[in-house]
Amino acid sequence: MARQFQRGHKAKISDLTAGTDLYVGVQIAAPGLTFDISCFGLDANEQLSDDRYFVFFNQPKSPEESIQLLGAQSGDTESFRVTLDRIPAAIQKLSFTATLDGSGQMSQIGPGYIRIVAGGEEVVRYAFTGSEFTTERAVMLGDFYLKDVWRFAAVGQGFDGGLDALLKNFGGEVAEEEAPPAAAPAAVPGFAPPAQAAAPPAFGAPPAAQAPQPAPSFGAPAAPAPSPAPQQPMHAAPTIAAPMAPQAPQAPQAPSPYGQPQQPHQPQQPQFGQVPGQGAPPAPSFGQQAPAPYGQPAPAPYGQQPPVGMPPGVPQGMPQGVPAAGAGLQAALQPYKEAATGQRWTPQNQQLMRVDLTMGGSGVLARQGSMVMYQGKVDFGYKSAGFVGRAVGNATGQEMQLMRCTGRGQVFLAEEGSHLHPIELQGDAICVSAESVLAFDESLQYEVRRVEGHGIPGGALFTMQFHGTGTVIVKTHGTPVVLPVTPTTFADCNAVVAWSAASQVIVSSQVRLRRNAYPGHSGETVNLQFRGAPGNFIVVQPYEV
Repeated sequence: MARQFQRGHKAKISDLTAGTDLYVGVQIAAPGLTFDISCFGLDANEQLSDDRYFVFFNQPKSPEESIQLLGAQSGDTESFRVTLDRIPAAIQKLSFTATLDGSGQMSQIGPGYIRIVAGGEEVVRYAFTGSEFTTERAVMLGDFYLKDVWRFAAVGQGFDGGLDALLKNFGGEVAEEEAPPAAAPAAVPGFAPPAQAAAPPAFGAPPAAQAPQPAPSFGAPAAPAPSPAPQQPMHAAPTIAAPMAPQAPQAPQAPSPYGQPQQPHQPQQPQFGQVPGQGAPPAPSFGQQAPAPYGQPAPAPYGQQPPVGMPPGVPQGMPQGVPAAGAGLQAALQPYKEAATGQRWTPQNQQLMRVDLTMGGSGVLARQGSMVMYQGKVDFGYKSAGFVGRAVGNATGQEMQLMRCTGRGQVFLAEEGSHLHPIELQGDAICVSAESVLAFDESLQYEVRRVEGHGIPGGALFTMQFHGTGTVIVKTHGTPVVLPVTPTTFADCNAVVAWSAASQVIVSSQVRLRRNAYPGHSGETVNLQFRGAPGNFIVVQPYEV
């Protein structure tokens, strides 16, 4: 059974299959758009030092034919044959990419995938959809890379600049007039016969009797020519890629329902386990053209979900249709899938925050120990406050032990199950206690501010003030409430999380002897009184120290 990868997942090829002669299939489509799918053979510095290992439509194979472009087959938009034990030692990495030919963006694509087939059996699949991208025009889908042994990684990262930016990243240059024009179409069918003759020793790792079987294994197991029928169960099993089954015979129609702009926002709905809201969203999906044979409106959840294959961001109908196809585990985990909205800061749920370091020019400062997972090339460094900063922090109680996160990748942050709230500042300011800060953009400026008062130990309270342009992540115990500031607004100093910097804060002390003797007393010795013009606010959590 094929392993389902998510972006950032890696595995040794030997853990996936014993074979080294592999089929790599890519499925990517969008209404009115065309794609160029290529393979870059890179050296140890991840550079295209030898142009002969840039395999694309005008150069369909490498010199020793260890990488071959096979063309569209078995429901795949493009396919390759990769013979790992024939790749020269100078090539340390194979990067499979997709670029847009013409105008458009990767956010318009429907559900697609990159998969590896060995011996006619699919062993791994990385599925993706347009909701994971924004304005990118070129995407690195997956990599084979040599680290002691050959491994595979699901990448899913792109470039706004398209092919030019992709080539620049790999150290290459665009040369449109170099390749022979008419040789490519004849080369694609020409490689199929050699595949049948050479395949038995590598693809037929089981017995030699299966020599005829590896030949179609470049496309799909068992019947590749009439493959719409066998291809449907294969594509319907992983719910993420199920929409690709009807796309083999009708390439333009199948992805069209998924290119709608509403899709990128739908993954947010199920993040908090809101699966019971299945009734309304699946209804319009059942009227689509792809599942015409299953058009039974009454038993909608059971009769139509497997062929329709709702996209990853629409898990409402998943639990009904998927178990019959043997993907019950994916259906159960679907509501908790990573949410990618194309923003720098993205809440994954109430207690987990993701920051995409590839967006924005600055790094991120986060509380030490708050990283729970990261993807990509991320560097973590200690952020020193300096001697003066430590002295001020120790004296005021506003010291923050921070780490600096830089690089290209995604970092997931959390701390003790606290609720996390991103607050975006656009030239304005906010006061937050250091204890309530989880992370913030390094572009923000911050300093310790003093709240005057005479009836409290030390004679003052302190807080952190953030100002500038960027986002600060505030953590609370439970769901907070935001209240407008009025002349009669009082709050317990331990329950206040943040307030607008323009608010006037006055310490109201109520230290009394035998305070329990006064029935009307609140039991709180120190309160904060807030004053300010309309528009000022305070944030209070349902918890106090």
